[in-house]
Amino acid sequence: MKRLPVVLIALSFAGAAGAQSHAPAAAPHSDFEGIWNSGTATPLERPAQFKDKEFFTPEEAADFQRQAAARREDPKPGTVAKNFASYNGFFYEPGTTLPSRRTSIITDPPDGRIPALTPAAAAVKSRRLDAMHRPYVAADLGLQDQCLVSVTAVPPMIPHIYNSNYQIIVTDHDVMINSEMIHDTRVIRLGQSHLSPGVRLWMGDSVGHWEGGTLVVDTTNFNDAGGFFGDAGAMFGTDRNLHVVERFSLIDKATLLYRFEVDDPTAFTRLWKGELAMMRSSGPIYEYACHEGNYSLTDLLDGTRALDRAEAASKKQ
Repeated sequence: MKRLPVVLIALSFAGAAGAQSHAPAAAPHSDFEGIWNSGTATPLERPAQFKDKEFFTPEEAADFQRQAAARREDPKPGTVAKNFASYNGFFYEPGTTLPSRRTSIITDPPDGRIPALTPAAAAVKSRRLDAMHRPYVAADLGLQDQCLVSVTAVPPMIPHIYNSNYQIIVTDHDVMINSEMIHDTRVIRLGQSHLSPGVRLWMGDSVGHWEGGTLVVDTTNFNDAGGFFGDAGAMFGTDRNLHVVERFSLIDKATLLYRFEVDDPTAFTRLWKGELAMMRSSGPIYEYACHEGNYSLTDLLDGTRALDRAEAASKKQ
C-alpha cells in the first residue's frame, strides 16, 4: 500500500504525456484570431469636395489626418453651450489615419456615395426620423437607443465614432465575431446552408467558407422589425431582402482587410460595395452593458411629454 501513491503519480504523468502527444493542432486560419479595431479617418461616403477622386494624394492625406486629429480634441472651456454635454475626447475613437489613402469607405458606386433609397424606403426613413425626433413609445427610438443592436455588429460592420472593436475566434466549423457594441456575437457557420427563409434574425444568418486565405461570409434572413431606416449611425436601409457578402483577408499580421457588398433591391436603387482596414489591438474588450442605467430612453420619452405639456399650456394662453 505504501507504493500506491508512487504508482498513481507515475500513471498521472503518463496520462499527461499521452494527452500532450495527442493535443489538437491549431485551427486553420487561426492567424485571424484576436481583437481588431475598425476606427479610421476614412469617411464612409466621399466628401463632396473630392468628387470622383478615389484616393488622396500624400499631401491631402496628411492634411485630412490632421483635421481628423483636431476633431478628436476636446473643445475649449466656454466654447460649448452650458446646457450641452457629451463624452470627452478620451471615449471617442473614430480613427485618425488613412491606411489606404482612400477618400471613402464606399468603393462602388464610383462616386463613393451610398446609392439613393427606393421611394418606399425613403418614405420609411422619413417616418422613422420623425418618430425618433419626437418619440412617444420606446419603439419610436433607434435600435441602438433601445439596446437591441448596433450598426457596428450588423453586416456590413460599418465603423462608429467609438467602440468599433471586434474579437474573432476561429474553429474548424465556425467563426465567431464578438462585437464590442452592443455586446453582440455573430456565429458564422462554415460550409453550411442558410436557415429556412421563415427564420428571421436581427443580424441575419451568416454562413461562410474559405477561399484560400480569404474568409467569405454570406448573410441573409434579416428581419423586418423596424429595420435600420433612420437609426443612429446606420445606413438607412435594411429589410428582409438584405443580402450582404463580406470578405476578410490578412494584409499582414497586424492588418485585416474587410470588404463588403450590399444588395437590397427594396431599399437601395443599386448594389453598393466598400472596404476598410482593421488594425490588430491588444485589447481587452470590456463589457458594453447597454441596459444598465439606460436613462436616455426614459428621458427622451419624458422630454416628448414635457413638450406636449408646454405646447398645450401655450395654446390655453
